[in-house]
Amino acid sequence: MIDPTTKPEVYTHVEMPPRAIGAGLWREDVGERDASTGGVAIGRGVGFVVFNRPTRRNALTPAMLEAACSAVEMLQQDATIGAIVLAGEGESFCSGFDMKLVHQDAGQLGELLVGLSRLVRLLRGSALPVVAAAHGAAVAGGCALLGGADVVVTDRQASLGYPVVKLGISPAVSSPTLVASMMCGAARARLLDPQLVDGERATALGLAHICCDIREDVIPRATREARALAAKPGAAIAATKRLINQLDATTDEFTHDRALATSLMLVGTPEQRKRVAALWT
Repeated sequence: MIDPTTKPEVYTHVEMPPRAIGAGLWREDVGERDASTGGVAIGRGVGFVVFNRPTRRNALTPAMLEAACSAVEMLQQDATIGAIVLAGEGESFCSGFDMKLVHQDAGQLGELLVGLSRLVRLLRGSALPVVAAAHGAAVAGGCALLGGADVVVTDRQASLGYPVVKLGISPAVSSPTLVASMMCGAARARLLDPQLVDGERATALGLAHICCDIREDVIPRATREARALAAKPGAAIAATKRLINQLDATTDEFTHDRALATSLMLVGTPEQRKRVAALWT
């Protein structure tokens, strides 16, 4: 990771494939080998979208979600990029929404939900494979972001789940991708039960796909997975993703709109305001 102290709350960087000795000249500008040298292309680069608010466990703000959406859109338009890694600086991937911000300004919750839904849709609908590095914790909105990924890497001691129902907030916005990732019964339990599960259990349920022994191994493992995916033919990956998305309906706009509307319906209700305020009393 790049020195986080010099970066904004969401930043991107690109890792290009290593130079291969004796296999042609690597053209850094376009991410492929010059055919005149007799070399063969070894794949495109990996683009990282990184949450950089480690002192708040990468708690999300509307501005961070907007910046992450812009970063994903930028990477999707870059022909040298073959995969995306979604990651976070510090000890945790993402602790969800910044609830202190919501407490100070109730209108922020609606903006956060809209931004979260947009980012998940962008990730899920991307032609590029997306790998999420969910180390330490992926909670509430942070856990919802995993639904946009094709591969989720976590660790045994990580905490994952949707505890927001106890705050009078509906996690329904997460339901389209969560139900597709898990059996309906398991997805129902996760959305309605505020208890968190560890990384090992999350992997068994289908919420994650690869479970590392320790937190420090998650981002390196996610990077390796992304490199392997970026090395594959992009057209084949895109076509496969498109079909899978059609089969599981996770890019259906109507379904996502209904899920978002359900969560927005509870924004600003007396119960929601009271329970959020109780966090600071």
